[in-house]
Amino acid sequence: MKRISWQIILGLSLIILSVFFYLIHYAIFRDPHHIFIYLIGDIGFVFIEVLLVTLIIHQLLSMREKRARLEKLNMVIGAFFSEVGTRLLTYLSDLDPKLDRIRKELIVTTDWSYQEFSRVSKRLKNYDYGVEIQEVELEYLRGFLMEKRDFLLRLLENPNLLEHESFTELLRAVFHLTEELEARENIRQLPDPDREHLAVDIKRAYILLVHQWVDYMKYLKDNYPHLFSLAMRTNPFDQEASPIVK
Repeated sequence: MKRISWQIILGLSLIILSVFFYLIHYAIFRDPHHIFIYLIGDIGFVFIEVLLVTLIIHQLLSMREKRARLEKLNMVIGAFFSEVGTRLLTYLSDLDPKLDRIRKELIVTTDWSYQEFSRVSKRLKNYDYGVEIQEVELEYLRGFLMEKRDFLLRLLENPNLLEHESFTELLRAVFHLTEELEARENIRQLPDPDREHLAVDIKRAYILLVHQWVDYMKYLKDNYPHLFSLAMRTNPFDQEASPIVK
């Protein structure tokens, strides 16, 4: 026989106890009319209680919990850009031959509105990204990413990533590029087809980095002005960027 779950046992026990106390009430007061008045009233209120608890209170608690998870996730994204993202984006963007077409549009300021961020995001979707693979110092790039490998692994293990698909995709792209570079023993002497293969991996990471950076800048501007100030002063697309306040 299948074991009866504790939920079923608990439910039956509560029903039996309820019937038992109603019988005690009847035995003492001999008033079934009074019993049924409160019984029907209580049953009628159950539906309102279900509405309040499951559809309203539960929804509010879920929204609050989701905001807390997203807040933690944005802390993770901030750590990523501090440790890896900003430096990697600066290096790759400097090797983008067409960057001057959009560079000015990526100089974020405190005057940017929600509409400005949305406009730039749409503009970036149609931008023809590119990285000159012949100019990439693969040995330097491999050394930098391998140095950050453990950090990237810890980020990938974070359960909060399930709430942010685009950032998860970015992490996977950067980690995949790290594995590709690490797998090659002689990174200085690679055939052209292999360089082109690496160029695809680099471009994928570069595209995702740019989009995630814009989203993160918007988040900082809306929530953390002091962090946004530093991010503006270290803008990877601004050739005159300096962390020193002038």
